[in-house]
Amino acid sequence: MHLLCLPRKLNSHRSCKRILHGLWQTSGGWGAIEASKAVDMMERLVDRGFTTFDLADHYGPAEDLIGLLYERLRAKGKLESTIQAFTKWVPRPGPVTKEMAAAAVDRSLSRM
Repeated sequence: MHLLCLPRKLNSHRSCKRILHGLWQTSGGWGAIEASKAVDMMERLVDRGFTTFDLADHYGPAEDLIGLLYERLRAKGKLESTIQAFTKWVPRPGPVTKEMAAAAVDRSLSRM
């Protein structure tokens, strides 16, 4: 399990848990990820108070797994424990346009 410590207060309107669960393991470097087992594990973490996740577009299915977790918790009426997901976009080397960045944000939002 990858955990990252952050300050509790992000700005005057936002805060997060001090401990984040990183989903870099879902990148597939250690083998295929079984989505249902990964979401089961994530739900157990949420039940224990770990509600903030660190993602990236290149962490394999990480953004999709957060979307699945959100759907599962909503269906069970468990969204009183708010989930936060911080994702990153890692562009390929070379020029980056505003359109490329906007498309990456849209892609991540649709996955999550």
